[in-house]
Amino acid sequence: MQIVKEIAERPAVRAALEMLRDDLADTVALIERIQQVPAPTFAEGPRADLVEQEFANLGLQDIWRDELNNVYGRMPGRSSNGPGVIVSAHLDTVFPAGSDLTVTRENGRVHGPGIADNSAGVGGMLAIIDCLRRFELQPEQDVWFVANVGEEGLGDLNGMRAVVAHFGQGPRYIVLEGGLFGQILHRAIAVQRFTITVETGGGHSWKNFGRPSAIHVLGQLIAAISDLIVPVKPFTTFNVGLIEGGTSINTIAPSATMWLDLRSEDNVALAEVLKQVKRLVHDADNGDDVRVHLRQIGDRPAGEIPVETPLVQMAAAALQAVGLQQANFTCGSTDANIPLSRGYEAVCIGLTKAENVHRLDEYMETSLLARGLGQLLLLLLAAAS
Repeated sequence: MQIVKEIAERPAVRAALEMLRDDLADTVALIERIQQVPAPTFAEGPRADLVEQEFANLGLQDIWRDELNNVYGRMPGRSSNGPGVIVSAHLDTVFPAGSDLTVTRENGRVHGPGIADNSAGVGGMLAIIDCLRRFELQPEQDVWFVANVGEEGLGDLNGMRAVVAHFGQGPRYIVLEGGLFGQILHRAIAVQRFTITVETGGGHSWKNFGRPSAIHVLGQLIAAISDLIVPVKPFTTFNVGLIEGGTSINTIAPSATMWLDLRSEDNVALAEVLKQVKRLVHDADNGDDVRVHLRQIGDRPAGEIPVETPLVQMAAAALQAVGLQQANFTCGSTDANIPLSRGYEAVCIGLTKAENVHRLDEYMETSLLARGLGQLLLLLLAAAS
């Protein structure tokens, strides 16, 4: 796209891209500092404090926090007439309070829980704000930077729901993830999450042998779900990620619960799988000594914009400008689900490559980080033009 090429050729932008490479060690140190502040979903406050202070140090205007702990800061554009751009990175991680957050470096990699997802996203956003400030690269339109809560797990994208409710349809949305460099997510997969709880009368494993066990019934339900046939196109998945229940080894379990995750590229396909799950739940509930309850705990909507959309093409052109000729146009479940589900112009991009995400041995590659930041810089300036 021509606008990206023109921006990349500006002397100040070339100098800024060079600085992102030269100051990479400082950016990595910033990412590590963010990673050291625990931020489990629903407990992002201390990390929000850090980002709010950084926003102030970097000279953003109109800094504020909403009731959820989303942190907002505005970089004014040369013109206030346009709809502007929202750049967001989620604060929360999947790791509970008390997790060992030790960081190690080895062979161009930084290892540590949450280092890529999403400390790199938050740190990269702060690095770009600093870069814009230092090289006086004022965007044409206002850019709002947002560090939002509630992206992971049971957060159910509640932070981004509030962000989109506040800003609405006008601006373009650029969502940052630490570990997806080279990917441009312009399609959002639908995700629905449930608990399925089985309740029985329970009893003693010897004296009351033969009474229904909630764990046995739950196991049969899990087996039945595992036998469901789901389409490959549109790609559709199911997963029982957690089971809990029972009292003791010699007690017929009176209660047991599974946590079920359903995903699909298509809302209709997901609805069909859910219909089958509901039928299994209905059949397992005999209305007497076995009761089965289905409760929804998450709903991430699907949506997409065409690959020809200007923001998507800008993201691809920005990748080319930093040396990656072929972008991977793809789908995923990210904060971008919310604006995409409403048909708003939005993409999710990554700043480097990472592996073992959501594991204690998570790591990110540092060699690609400067290019990922360069893509973000060019995309932001183009989107705000």
